Amino acid sequence: MEPTEAATAGPPTTGDEPKAPSRVRRRPPLLVVLCALTVLLGGFAGWAHAKAEGLRSEPARSNTALTDLARTSEIKGQVAKAVNRLFSYDHTDPEALDKAAEDLLTGKAVDRHRELLADVRERADAQKAVITTTVTDSAVERIDGDRARVLVYADQSSVATSGKKTKASEKTAQDEGVYAAAMLAVDVVHRDGRWLVSALDTFGR
Repeated sequence: MEPTEAATAGPPTTGDEPKAPSRVRRRPPLLVVLCALTVLLGGFAGWAHAKAEGLRSEPARSNTALTDLARTSEIKGQVAKAVNRLFSYDHTDPEALDKAAEDLLTGKAVDRHRELLADVRERADAQKAVITTTVTDSAVERIDGDRARVLVYADQSSVATSGKKTKASEKTAQDEGVYAAAMLAVDVVHRDGRWLVSALDTFGR
């Protein structure tokens, strides 16, 4: 079989080469920061919702969380406030996260939280980002004496403020805000009249 003309054609001349695109699309650094936090907390909202609904729909289960409504409400309220503080970070006030960890963590949760947030803090500082976590719902899986386990749903947002602080840049920062949903399980222990976080379960993430 004779070779075709296309197979023997030489490389295009300089004039025939396509021009390089004037802009290269780059992944927004904000997305990197928020994705890091989202992956840490775990993207299992669907599973968590089913789990929580299962807890609520089984009144026959021997679970203090289903019978002691006042205690359940107290735990949910304190855990929500704890998660909001423990997973939010402002590059202008890094001590706030350190204070939250000191006030709200105990046992193995101390090292686990430090491990989870180390990379997030580094990226947020580099990009001058503000990361906000807001608990939107939760379900107490069980209460066993002075210990409890809570499934937590949260919305997360990240906005970078790096660059010149002009009105235009502030508007751009707002427009480029990244939002995501996440879920984790929190073990708490009751000490001195309040619930402290003793373990953080990110479901293998």
